[in-house]
Amino acid sequence: MKIGIIGGSGLDNPQFLKDYKEIEIETPFGKPSSPLILGKIKGIEVVILSRHGRKHEIPPTQINNRANIYALKKQDCKKIISTTAVGSLREEIKRGDFVILDQFIDFTKHRRLSFYERFESGPVHTQMAHPFSENLRKKLIQSCRELNFSYHEKGTVITIEGPRFSTIAESKMFRLFGADVINMSIAPECILANEAEIEYATIAMSTDYDCWKQDEEPVSWEQILEIFNKNAERVKQVLIKTIESFSKEAEYEEIKNKIRTIPNFPKPGIMFRDITTLLKDPQGIKKVIEILHNRYKDKQIDIVAGIESRGFIIGGSLAEKLNVGFVPIRKKGKLPGEKEQQEYSLEYGTDIIEIHKDAIQPGHRVLLIDDLIATGGTAQASCKLIEKLGGQIIECAFIIELPELKGREKLTKWPVFSIVEFEGE
Repeated sequence: MKIGIIGGSGLDNPQFLKDYKEIEIETPFGKPSSPLILGKIKGIEVVILSRHGRKHEIPPTQINNRANIYALKKQDCKKIISTTAVGSLREEIKRGDFVILDQFIDFTKHRRLSFYERFESGPVHTQMAHPFSENLRKKLIQSCRELNFSYHEKGTVITIEGPRFSTIAESKMFRLFGADVINMSIAPECILANEAEIEYATIAMSTDYDCWKQDEEPVSWEQILEIFNKNAERVKQVLIKTIESFSKEAEYEEIKNKIRTIPNFPKPGIMFRDITTLLKDPQGIKKVIEILHNRYKDKQIDIVAGIESRGFIIGGSLAEKLNVGFVPIRKKGKLPGEKEQQEYSLEYGTDIIEIHKDAIQPGHRVLLIDDLIATGGTAQASCKLIEKLGGQIIECAFIIELPELKGREKLTKWPVFSIVEFEGE
């Protein structure tokens, strides 16, 4: 797999790339904006292209987007991640905030927006209802979350022609259109990537408030450059972490393949995800503990809390590797000492889980572990128990997540991590 990077944001520095090389390329649509930089980041092949040229010498309208996208397609890039500076059209999108775009409004007038100048083999009309790849957007969002950067999960960008900035009247009109941010480059690029059947996503950095905000100075190029340069390192970190997530996917797929699925258990229609096959595989369980250890070794965990019963196996092994204590969360009637209880809802009726009152001290940083998150009821109740004792939940971690059962929705108060996902029950 190869990933195209448009914008670069400093990743073309050889210190970030292995097997670094630079190539010139011609396309049927002319030359791309810059030579292509090829290399590897975290084991993933990347192809980096500077949208405006190496010295930012190409104005927005003159960017050869067709050549740029075609060049990355010919290099066999299956995905493109682009970076861009944007002006904020919303009070809540502050300078330096990231916006993971999900929609665009194309307000350009002079761009080439299709590779097809004739329909020689019949009409080609590309669907554009959801122009930004949801898969790539999720990865960018997760990277921003893990790096603790200020970000917005959605945003509509309006792309104008440029190179001039908006009038106040235009800026106010764009807000009425429903746009959240404004720039001069993304819509045509995104359109062509979709037509070329390449997954495309953008991490946008807000640098200014365009000119609609009366208590702010109107945007200037110097202002954009100053804010972007101050935050370029953060953009780079997001890109590297996102690219790294693809190298982890191969590891995660290996773990997923070691989990057995048993149909119609414990009742008809249920696809039971059985981790006993993973637990008996020494390399498989070692890889699970290694992934979790690498994730939490620098997060100052005080206690690992495991949910009965498979959470005991994973949680105990991880606690030993983190050199911290382990606390069991059990069903009612299983713990001998003074206990704290928490009731939670089942499909029919309720159940109760318990924890010893002296298990967690106020201020303890707690990692909650279980093998699987389905509806999220038990995990939510466990989080409430921990907080009753004054513990601070650092994250809820699971080997398996069943997204269709929407367990995450019950855990929105706390960070959630899962290694693999299975669609369907």
